[in-house]
Amino acid sequence: MTHASANHLIHEQSPYLLQHAHNPVDWYPWGDEAFARATREDRPIFLSIGYATCHWCHVMARESFEDQEIGRLLNQWFVAIKVDREERPDIDQVYMAAAQALNGSGGWPLSLFLLPDGKPFWAATYIPPRSRNGQPGFVEILQAVHEAWQNRRPELVTGADRIIRAIAAADQGPVSSIDPKIARRTRDYLTDSFDPVHGGFGGAPRFPRPVLFDFLFHHFQTTGDARARDMGLTTLRHMARGGIHDQLGGGFHRYSVDSQWRVPHFEKMLYDQGQLLAAYSDGWLISGDPNLAGTARDIAAYVLRDLKSPDGAFYSAEDADSEDPYRPGRHGEGAFYLWREEEIVRTIGAAAANIFNFCYGVEFDGNAPHDPQGEFTGRNILYLARSPAEAAAHFKREEAEIRASLADSRQKLLYRRQQRRRPHLDDKILTGWNGLMISGLARAGAALDDPGLVDAAGAAAAFIRVRLFEEKTGRLLRRHRVGRSGIDGQLDDYTFLVRGLLDLYRVRQDPSLLEWAESLTRTAIDLFTDPRGGFFDVLATKRLPVRMKGAYDGAEPAANAVMAENLLNLGRILDNRDWIGLAGRTIETFAGPLNTYPPALPLMVRVWTELARTPAQVVVAGDPAAEDTRALLAVVHERYAPGLLLLLADGGGNQAFLARRLAFIRDLPVQGPARAWFCRDRTCRLPVHDPEGLAGLLEKEGYSTWR
Repeated sequence: MTHASANHLIHEQSPYLLQHAHNPVDWYPWGDEAFARATREDRPIFLSIGYATCHWCHVMARESFEDQEIGRLLNQWFVAIKVDREERPDIDQVYMAAAQALNGSGGWPLSLFLLPDGKPFWAATYIPPRSRNGQPGFVEILQAVHEAWQNRRPELVTGADRIIRAIAAADQGPVSSIDPKIARRTRDYLTDSFDPVHGGFGGAPRFPRPVLFDFLFHHFQTTGDARARDMGLTTLRHMARGGIHDQLGGGFHRYSVDSQWRVPHFEKMLYDQGQLLAAYSDGWLISGDPNLAGTARDIAAYVLRDLKSPDGAFYSAEDADSEDPYRPGRHGEGAFYLWREEEIVRTIGAAAANIFNFCYGVEFDGNAPHDPQGEFTGRNILYLARSPAEAAAHFKREEAEIRASLADSRQKLLYRRQQRRRPHLDDKILTGWNGLMISGLARAGAALDDPGLVDAAGAAAAFIRVRLFEEKTGRLLRRHRVGRSGIDGQLDDYTFLVRGLLDLYRVRQDPSLLEWAESLTRTAIDLFTDPRGGFFDVLATKRLPVRMKGAYDGAEPAANAVMAENLLNLGRILDNRDWIGLAGRTIETFAGPLNTYPPALPLMVRVWTELARTPAQVVVAGDPAAEDTRALLAVVHERYAPGLLLLLADGGGNQAFLARRLAFIRDLPVQGPARAWFCRDRTCRLPVHDPEGLAGLLEKEGYSTWR
């Protein structure tokens, strides 16, 4: 049930906040008005944090925030604030830390009670509307908090102050030197938690966590440790075969609730697609496995088909919940993606269905191995249970015939699925997440030799430049939706975008990309530097009780880790030794968590390892439109070569821009056949004129390719 009139969220841009604009709860957005009312009326604040495609956020909304009695109690005793964590990661970060300090864990929806000044004194995640199974209900909790506010307020104030001091102290760890064996220790920790049967690390639920592939493949490239490479490749392959991978439409769901990657939590997030596109492209370059290249292509196809805005930028996510095609009007977790066996037979025919169901694990009674809510009874989550080769042997057919049949069946089923009502699209455009997508598309475009992917990355970067960047101030905005941009950019917006621009520059060699990346990095240094070391994740604000620095590479990498990576890469490209030194000092700020448990920050470990290596460059001189120049550039693009800088002396703007920083670029002649130099630490070998010669040089330097 919804309220007839709108609350204070009705004028917001966030799809998540607008989902709650007609609740009976008198919601406020985060801002001065809500805090002023709490102070004026001497009320505690109820803070609810979630996002538009969050399944349990929807459940709590239906059960509690649409409930008239709960709405009445919230309105009578509290000031209620609703926050979209994707728009405001600064708010989410502080209060998630508070929840973890109070309870040892957190998640979304995140539910907290605050003092009128914003300090938290109680936290939980999902709360049922009324007590059940020994868990207190929301009604009872509201009554208890109200009673405590009336009669035991000094205890609440003391507890809130203690929580804030604990958060601030945890973010000011002692500075120490970094263990010189940090990379090997990271690899050993991951080996100990690796699942050799299904891939992945640790138990269920299993998140893709793309930073791990980045570390493992880099560790292999720098040490020759084949075990690191194999753990990464094994995990990518099992993920691609699992239900976490949309076998028909491409792309990956947010995580798997089981250890086999079979039963996903069905949200699709842009940040996962961008990072996994890069990871599968790297896996292809390392292994030559065409299945990994195919998975990279279908991630890109999904994003370009279903998440790309008409202006070229990318939307944020698709919902986990959707209308049930078998029970119109009702919604369920993953309903859009589930199949009854008889519908598959009707759609593709019995003969093709025999092959398809054999390969994709379809069963008459449903195939979900984990279904605590009873949502998948009689339904099938498609996963690659058996390979085309196994099907060919089973059905005594040629493998090519099996592959053709499966491709035809997938196309027909995808068309059938597209007739269903799609999950809700969160159509806000976030700068940082688009930066991750730009990076993935640029890297995949180079690895797969697909200029269309590079063009898509360029279009997204151009959109951000026009709609989410303020030329006068040099500052970024975070969010764009329905023609309006707003919210100041946070550290991750700057760092993720700069990473994307640098990856796009490597492919396009467009100096405007490099110049913009340099400018954004200078702005980020000005806005976010912590005098004690590293960078605050958020801008200073009077409403947040503490500024924090994230020390975990989760679904998204830690912004400080990406900042260190960007400083190192820009420092080497532009010969800025101050920035290279700043990259090292940034990582040293996190020595405490790195030394304690390095897999918490594998990207920092990788950048720290790269800092210790002698920098290497390939410089190609030639007409960028000429075939011989493109052939030399392709030699670099077709191999996994982290840390190897690629620079083009083009006789034009790129060369002129680089020459202001790198003197040896200035006078490289472009006339005549294209040439390539391999340089290490400012010392260059004699130039080569042909791709074979450059490939040989790179092989000798450890940049090998499966080809």
